[in-house]
Amino acid sequence: MTHKVEIENKLFFLHPLGGLFWEEKSLLLISDVHLGKVSHFRKFGAAVPRKAIHKNFLLLDKIVSDFQPFQICFLGDLFHSSLNKEWELFENWVGKTPSEILLVAGNHDIIAPEKFEKLKISIFPELIIDSFLLTHHPEEREGYFTFCGHIHPSIKLKGFGRERIKLPCFFKSKNQMILPAFGQFTGTHSLDPEDSDEVFTIVEDSIIKV
Repeated sequence: MTHKVEIENKLFFLHPLGGLFWEEKSLLLISDVHLGKVSHFRKFGAAVPRKAIHKNFLLLDKIVSDFQPFQICFLGDLFHSSLNKEWELFENWVGKTPSEILLVAGNHDIIAPEKFEKLKISIFPELIIDSFLLTHHPEEREGYFTFCGHIHPSIKLKGFGRERIKLPCFFKSKNQMILPAFGQFTGTHSLDPEDSDEVFTIVEDSIIKV
């Protein structure tokens, strides 16, 4: 179930898979997929199931189907490292996805730009659309509201007794929203919200504001 938020008088939908959809622009924002990470770890002996390689692509299919966006913008760290077998899967996914694809490069995006250009994917250091700044690293810039990633935000909540749970989240401050990592093999970093911050946690198939 998506969660509707209004930012700068524009309507956005938060998806429990971790993406954000800007309805007016038909633009889907996704951050930190880290494709290739499973293959990278398997190469060095990590006991990661092979079927995990396909999980991210199934989830990408799901969120694209839910919104059917005109454009998809990846906010950095689309790939975890250098080329591996998952690039072919990515090529196949791009070929069957009708949306225009953009990439705001992150610190992990080290694959040669020419490889993306062959797939008609445009790469940018950052993007500005109306009053919104799209970056990989968090950055608060005067006059803009920023959408970014990189942090893989999560929040720790108290459960019953001494129980503690850590949930991925969309982390919104006055002029910035940090998207959760979309990738399924990425880990998270706990953030401590200030009173003025807004936190939207991902709980199974729902978004819950805490």
